[in-house]
Amino acid sequence: MNVIAKSALVNFWKGLPSGVPRQAAQAAMTEWYATASKATWNNFGELKKTFNSADMISGSKVVFDVGGNKYRVVGLVAFRSKRIFILFVGTHAQYDAIDVNKL
Repeated sequence: MNVIAKSALVNFWKGLPSGVPRQAAQAAMTEWYATASKATWNNFGELKKTFNSADMISGSKVVFDVGGNKYRVVGLVAFRSKRIFILFVGTHAQYDAIDVNKL
């Protein structure tokens, strides 16, 4: 899958406040990116085999639990064109504070 854009992940971990373990966030996001980039999913069932905690929200929006459920990535997954458009990257608490349907 072509993940658009990795910069959203980098901006997330670099923007974490002091005292928050940035290395853990960087490692988790880097692992998620590497796994998603290598995937060639054709449907949500195949995606679930890779990320069993992922949830389909609406249409083709998928919420990924990253880093042991500490972080969330919301992406618009286009199975036909093999792309994931990142809509949101944040902590679990930040995710809880947004309306994911408005992304």
